[in-house]
Amino acid sequence: MNIVLMEPEIPYNTGNIGRSCVLTNTTLHLIKPLGFSLDEKQIKRSGLDYWHLVDLKVWDSYEELRAAYPESSFYFATTKTKQRYSDVTYKENDFIVFGPESRGIPETILNENKENCITIPMIKMGRSLNLSNSAAIILYESLRQVDFNFGEDE
Repeated sequence: MNIVLMEPEIPYNTGNIGRSCVLTNTTLHLIKPLGFSLDEKQIKRSGLDYWHLVDLKVWDSYEELRAAYPESSFYFATTKTKQRYSDVTYKENDFIVFGPESRGIPETILNENKENCITIPMIKMGRSLNLSNSAAIILYESLRQVDFNFGEDE
């Protein structure tokens, strides 16, 4: 699987997601600009001793990432859809995209990909779940659907 963070702003979230990626053999894609340096101690602290093991790819733009994987399926996590993350059928090597913590995925991208927008149900009281929690929830559902095939000998 692949987790994509568009313009991540909070190093702790990225570090936590990186740790989850390592332990599930998932590639982490970061799209610039980043709201922090990858050398910052906060990202390494939240990723613990796993950060150096992250299969990390950094992209200059969303368009560059999409051009590199033209045949792949991309799913877009947002609060602006009714389709639940558990209502889609994931395949190995799909991409799950998350937007910046403060504003989410740009509307233009969501509008171009309406059929692949997914959400995590929650009560109306809050704006959204924490990014690292959301990534873990959706990542584990996608892995469950492919029988937790981590792409390595167990």
